[in-house]
Amino acid sequence: MVIGVPKEIKEAENRVAIIPAGVKAMRAHGHRVLVQRGAGDGSGLPDEAYVKAGAELVGDPSAIYGEADLIYKVKEPIYPECEMLREGQILFTFLHLAPMSELTKRLLARRVVAMAYETVETPDGRKPLLEPMSEIAGRMAIHIGAYYLATPYGGRGVLIGGVPGVPPATVVILGGGTVGANAAKVAAGMGAWVYLLDVDQARMRHLDEILPENVTTLISNQMSVEECARRADILIGAVYISGARTPKLVTREMVTLMKPGSVIVDVAIDQGGCIETSHSTSHSDPVYVVDGILHYCVANMPGAFARTSTFALTNVTLPYVLRLADSGWRRAILEYPELSLGLNVALGHVTHPAVADAHGLAYLPPLEAAKG
Repeated sequence: MVIGVPKEIKEAENRVAIIPAGVKAMRAHGHRVLVQRGAGDGSGLPDEAYVKAGAELVGDPSAIYGEADLIYKVKEPIYPECEMLREGQILFTFLHLAPMSELTKRLLARRVVAMAYETVETPDGRKPLLEPMSEIAGRMAIHIGAYYLATPYGGRGVLIGGVPGVPPATVVILGGGTVGANAAKVAAGMGAWVYLLDVDQARMRHLDEILPENVTTLISNQMSVEECARRADILIGAVYISGARTPKLVTREMVTLMKPGSVIVDVAIDQGGCIETSHSTSHSDPVYVVDGILHYCVANMPGAFARTSTFALTNVTLPYVLRLADSGWRRAILEYPELSLGLNVALGHVTHPAVADAHGLAYLPPLEAAKG
């Protein structure tokens, strides 16, 4: 199979889908790998390293899209990239389609086979391709919140860990998954008072056992979210429901109850955000203010630490892309059920139930799509 790795063109996206070691592994399986010139520059991976590993460098992205059987990316394609996709081509990347109706329509119209990293799920419920980026985003969220709490950036002027005789900041985290657990770990380590909310009692029990004593776990409901929002100096949105649009747990009214100069970091913005006042921002213009509350809602947070993120992402995606390349997508989703859950659209059909529900479209099970 011919694998195409284009340079990411989303604003401030410096990650790349493959590292030279991945190219070498692909070549060992007999596949050709086309890498766009400069694709790895943002992650400190020069073209020469890819050539040495066996990649073919290509200057024009249209040549990659025109020849590759499988497009291996990091972020969802934006309009110019969508126009280069062709029928039957496999697209393997983060997609987050639930809040993006236009992208969903374009992928359906192009009749591509689009696999989303974030919905690949193992039988035990793990999201192996989402986990490393969630770990990075969770850890980043606390550093970002602490930074914007500083008075020069519009924050309350509260030092996250406090000092002797002065209390630390209060950090509220909505969601006890990978993002939330990592955010809690970092916030606790910096000395903050931390409230971690989730609806899963078993998950809360587990986190209560492994996290430090300055983390308080709470069952999430409207009253507990509202009370915690009032207390928060930093509020982290860390909710994820596989493939679905994120529910709005914090209403506009709750935002108005927060302390002026508090900071919201909505990590869930990729799936629409869990704060009613959130909208997507970029690394070049990351923050805006609503009712005196700073909002940071960058949709590709891990891209800020591109080298770490690239290596962490390719560590987990490479085995799956090899399966797709070795077997083709139809056989791969039969042999590896977790990949069938990753299939979001195929040949003009929506093949993930949450995506279909989000847009009011018909759902076709992945195995049915594979027969077509």
